[in-house]
Amino acid sequence: MSDVVITEFTDPACPWAYSAEPFRRRLMWLYGDAIEWRLRMIVLAEDPQEYVDKGLTIEMLAAGAAMIARDHGMPIDTSPRSRMAATAPACRAVVAARLHAPAAERPILRAFRLRAMRGELLDEPSTVRGAAGDAGLDPDEVQRWSAGEDVERAMREDMHAARHPTPAALALDDRLASWSGGRRYTCPSYEIVRTSDGASLTVPGFQPFAAYDVALANLLPSADRRALPSSALEVLEWAGEPLATREVAVVRDVDHATAREQLGRVADEEHVGSDGLWSPK
Repeated sequence: MSDVVITEFTDPACPWAYSAEPFRRRLMWLYGDAIEWRLRMIVLAEDPQEYVDKGLTIEMLAAGAAMIARDHGMPIDTSPRSRMAATAPACRAVVAARLHAPAAERPILRAFRLRAMRGELLDEPSTVRGAAGDAGLDPDEVQRWSAGEDVERAMREDMHAARHPTPAALALDDRLASWSGGRRYTCPSYEIVRTSDGASLTVPGFQPFAAYDVALANLLPSADRRALPSSALEVLEWAGEPLATREVAVVRDVDHATAREQLGRVADEEHVGSDGLWSPK
């Protein structure tokens, strides 16, 4: 049994959640099996009109993505999308994987994230089918699972949990967002519970790595933290999937330029936005 359980509230469309992935990767490297990760889908929009009703435009979202990409270094195509897109179909497919093919839950979330950051719309059937295939699943099966009452019920439970933050999270109101019933988590938010005694911490919204580091140090003061990797290639081989420059940099604890130079010697890059995703040569 793991020492702590981290419930991660997220959504595949959110560039903040995507930009926090380097920190999650580093926690995975440092603590390994001491952490059990559980996903909850926030579902930022069930219908594209929800964004329009909030006064958002595709140009505003593109400008926000450009700012986040510039400040946090993750590869994002920042050109305006053709229209607003709901996130519910992608979230539903992630939940479907959780219930029917648990080992593919995290891979299909990653697949949706990468497709969204390349510019695809998460409510297009081709995007859902493509992400299923990326995660090694049969797209027809994912479509069938997603139509099930069990998946709909589980997704609604995720949404309910995301819209009822812990008291500790409510004390940090600037890290939360509004919904028609009150306040909800933003992406990513962590509820962290120590399994031995139920001690818990909440880390709502995007935070610097130090916030996660301090939280885990408090809950796992005697844990053996793995030494940092010695090379960019070691990180890529450990991950077993393409990684962004910033993900490798944070796991290695080196600056972005150093990681990029090292990756250029051992890996091939898929260009996305102003940076890219790397796979071993």
